[in-house]
Amino acid sequence: SSAASDVYKRQKQVSVLRERNVDMRHRLKTLSTSARENDKLFSKSSSMVLKLLEASSLPELNKIFNTAMSKDFEVEFACMIIYGDELESGYRVESRENADAQIGKLFRGHKAVCGTLRKEELEFLFPGCNGTGSAAIMPLMGEESLGLIAVGSSDAGRFSSDMGTLFLSHIADVVSRLLPRLSQ
Repeated sequence: SSAASDVYKRQKQVSVLRERNVDMRHRLKTLSTSARENDKLFSKSSSMVLKLLEASSLPELNKIFNTAMSKDFEVEFACMIIYGDELESGYRVESRENADAQIGKLFRGHKAVCGTLRKEELEFLFPGCNGTGSAAIMPLMGEESLGLIAVGSSDAGRFSSDMGTLFLSHIADVVSRLLPRLSQ
């Protein structure tokens, strides 16, 4: 009876170890997949940053940003909005007051915002979109708020509040540093 009990205990231990092994393999696969995706994002971000650094004007900066988001990152919608009072050609300018009226409730302490947006918010950011979806919005910060960059999708679940914004944040930091020089 004691021998049968020992066999049962060992079988139970082996079973538990097999389950843990399966779980660990699953975790490792998930981590490997995540690492490969981050590696691709890093490569695309790095390439985009180098192109942004070569921009000689705000219209060129805007074009590089939008082209890279569309072609390299395969983002459905993208925009760069610079705060100002005068209409410009080649890039989008909005008054800070108008932007605050349209999407100001989204920003809490100048941090990135990701998630499903209201129809009016999406249409302000991405004119011509169908009014449903999600977005990731990143403020452009210098000594003061300079504007924003945003990427969006008609899929309401594409950009969620629990997703990481490291790469978009890095791109926003680079754009924020380039704006003062290119604005002169």
